Amino acid sequence: MLTHTTTRVLEPGDLGAALAVLESDPVANAFVTARVQAAGLDPWRLGGEMWGWYEEGRLRSLCYSGANLVPICATPDAVRAFAERARRSGRRCSSIVGPAEPTAELWRLLEPSWGPARDVRPHQPLMVAERPSPDIEPDPLVRRIRKDEMDVVMPACVAMFTEEVGVSPMAGDGGLLYQARVAELVGAGRAFARIENGEVVFKAEIGAATPKACQIQGVWVAPEYRGLGLSETGMAAVLRYALADVAPVVSLYVNDYNTPARAAYRRVGFREVGAFMSVLF
Repeated sequence: MLTHTTTRVLEPGDLGAALAVLESDPVANAFVTARVQAAGLDPWRLGGEMWGWYEEGRLRSLCYSGANLVPICATPDAVRAFAERARRSGRRCSSIVGPAEPTAELWRLLEPSWGPARDVRPHQPLMVAERPSPDIEPDPLVRRIRKDEMDVVMPACVAMFTEEVGVSPMAGDGGLLYQARVAELVGAGRAFARIENGEVVFKAEIGAATPKACQIQGVWVAPEYRGLGLSETGMAAVLRYALADVAPVVSLYVNDYNTPARAAYRRVGFREVGAFMSVLF
């Protein structure tokens, strides 16, 4: 019997209720929704635990606790409960990421025991597009990366990750997990690039995908090609693929200080609908 309010680790039998919460905001929750739809709620398959917050016996909020700690539709009471559970179990994640307001409160409660963070990005605009802009012509040379091109694309992926996150994805396990994730996206046909003379000029991936929404990530232009508009035409091409083949709504989030990228995404057809926050360890 559940008490008036309680939090617990969800089990496979809770899948329907968890999906109902996740699908209440298909754009903001796309990353976790995609994982749950693919793996269910078994922690071994999911790669982490799903915590549930109940009020009056009804599941109201979630928190994914794996490589990332992600509050989902989290009410203030739920955030406090999730913070207490996370504090007791100790930090196991490499980042906290989610909608800005609950993530900020979660970090405020956890910072005394988990801090300091390596980097805090308090406002990352969440942008969506349901149709491409007629003003930007998609780059016809941007295409899906083939499985036999992993050696070509990996240096660009590593450069993007290191530039964006501040640490190399090759550290620790030698990059095995990161290479496996890139290979998974390539194999699924969700990795795109413009390749010239055996080198990646532009790249991006559709990292999370559900029937209702998908999320573009890993946008990168080779340094010597920046300022030429390739991010706009390249993103227009990836957006076209995403809308045609994956989902009716395409999202991404970007650092608020990256003014050129935000402007480029707006020209391609994206608009801001909210904000994320990331805490990196």
